[in-house]
Amino acid sequence: MSKATEKIKEELRAMVPPTLYFFVILHIVALIRELMIKGTGITLDTTTSVAIAALVLGKSVLIADMMPFINRFPDKPLIWNVAWKTVVYFVVALVIHYLEHLYDFWKLAPGFAAANEKLLSTIVWPHYWAIQLLLLVLILAYCIMSELIRAMGADKVKTMFFGPLIARPLHP
Repeated sequence: MSKATEKIKEELRAMVPPTLYFFVILHIVALIRELMIKGTGITLDTTTSVAIAALVLGKSVLIADMMPFINRFPDKPLIWNVAWKTVVYFVVALVIHYLEHLYDFWKLAPGFAAANEKLLSTIVWPHYWAIQLLLLVLILAYCIMSELIRAMGADKVKTMFFGPLIARPLHP
């Protein structure tokens, strides 16, 4: 196999865990949003848009993890990197969530400023912050898991989680 093919396979393999995680949590967030706005006539994202968002977030996390500023505290206790990454990812999620709402208003408004003004006057802030708090907890859980896996090694965590894998012969 060529080096390029091997690198692509490695990248895809690394993208699977965060993408699956974000796929599940974004569906949970979408379900909670649906329950919060039931009966308002507002439509929400489809599974396809959630899947695309999960793919984007999965790749974004991998790219962010390669940036030198994201792993600021590799030699300190894990809580340092967990807290730092949670803050960074949460701020990004906060901005993306706001822009997602803004985009919906921008489609109807004559310009950016008008869309932002309309959004600020009509958004249901308790719903917005409830979703943000949920995302904060889910991002924190992701950061805790990823830092533990980084520190302990993926194989050790798999063994701890699933138990020892016993190699059995295919034919007795």
